[in-house]
Amino acid sequence: MRYLPHTEADRRAMLAAIGAPSIDALFRDVPERARLNRPVDLPPHKTELEVERAIGALAAQNKHAGSMACFLGGGAYRHHVPAAVDHLIQRGEFLTSYTPYQPEVSQGTLQYLFEFQTQVGMITGMEVANASLYDGATATAEAVMMANRVTRRSKAVLSGGLHPHYRDVVATYARWGGFEAVSARPDAMGSEDLASMVDAETSCVVVQNPSAFGRLRDLAPLAKAVQAKGALLVVVVTEVVSLGLVRPPGAMGADIVAAEGQSIGNALNFGGPYVGLFATREKYLRQMPGRLVGETLDADGRRGWVLTLSTREQHIRREKATSNICTNSGLCALAFTIHMTMLGEQGLTHMARLNHANASLLAEKLAGVRGVTVLADAFFNEFTVKLSKPASPIVDALADRGILAGVPAARLWSDRPELADHLIVAATETNTTDEMDRFARLLGEVL
Repeated sequence: MRYLPHTEADRRAMLAAIGAPSIDALFRDVPERARLNRPVDLPPHKTELEVERAIGALAAQNKHAGSMACFLGGGAYRHHVPAAVDHLIQRGEFLTSYTPYQPEVSQGTLQYLFEFQTQVGMITGMEVANASLYDGATATAEAVMMANRVTRRSKAVLSGGLHPHYRDVVATYARWGGFEAVSARPDAMGSEDLASMVDAETSCVVVQNPSAFGRLRDLAPLAKAVQAKGALLVVVVTEVVSLGLVRPPGAMGADIVAAEGQSIGNALNFGGPYVGLFATREKYLRQMPGRLVGETLDADGRRGWVLTLSTREQHIRREKATSNICTNSGLCALAFTIHMTMLGEQGLTHMARLNHANASLLAEKLAGVRGVTVLADAFFNEFTVKLSKPASPIVDALADRGILAGVPAARLWSDRPELADHLIVAATETNTTDEMDRFARLLGEVL
């Protein structure tokens, strides 16, 4: 009775204590038409061993990133996470702590969040960072709303190279938040002219680097052009490892940086939970969403940490809050901090170089396959290739042969039939030369 501890006698005693005649009476406020008058369509109860076997059989049907050669990217990347990360975050004092409302009993949590903020500020090249958000997509939407507040404008221009899932989250916020979001046409070569789309109502331009197609660009000219028109530049980073090698957004003139931190310390995990990174200029600090942890001194002069800023105002004036998003100040941020601490600056740079080297080698190998054209002219660890046939069936065929070949662009941009033959491929430090050779050989056979 591990999961169903109440006996019939227990139920009768509880009903008697609250004065209810039956369990059904507890649901009298639910309309009759909304109640299920038959058993739930689930198998009958089984023993724990039988349940483990059944769930295990279901899980075995998945072709996951750890079961075969994986070249998937598209906003979530397979990296090696040291065993020490999982070991440390499962310590009781970390695993059971969450929101640091009371600093006098949350010093450990506040300290690692302070260190997390410092790391995010350093890698993004920005002056201030918050204590994390849910993920990269919601961080992007929050960045747009922050730009609206700063500029007192209500229109966002989104790059065609912004990940479609991020674009859709921004569009959802726009629909209910009363602002406009317009997107440029997706183009693997990044030939868009975003500055020309900025008008007097534009609060910000949102551009991803590397783009969803994997293309890298120098954003400094765009930053100057956008800011000259009174708008802000929001830079989105879905592959945070790139910041170990690529010029950081802050150095290119970004006003706000929204990023996905999954690549550091957090496994793929079938889509989450992940950790959103958010950084900005100090002059915009008061408009930043989420929480900010600060360093201080206690009455005895000892160093300590406090919640310096909590724009959510969740305790008292929620309706006046800058933002009502929660911070992801939990295990995902801690995992990021531990992994980043273990890497150090040199380690992060080395890891980034390995990623770029592997991607460059893979691009060379795929370029030699008949029916494959590499479209990238500058990339980090992800790039787009054009195939002589539609990409989706090719990916399915390769999965049957033990290769997770990449993400068909048509799965991301379902409304763009011209991208049906585009395949987005990623290589990280986890890929071997043998896997790349096998990928190129099997791709040639399938094509």
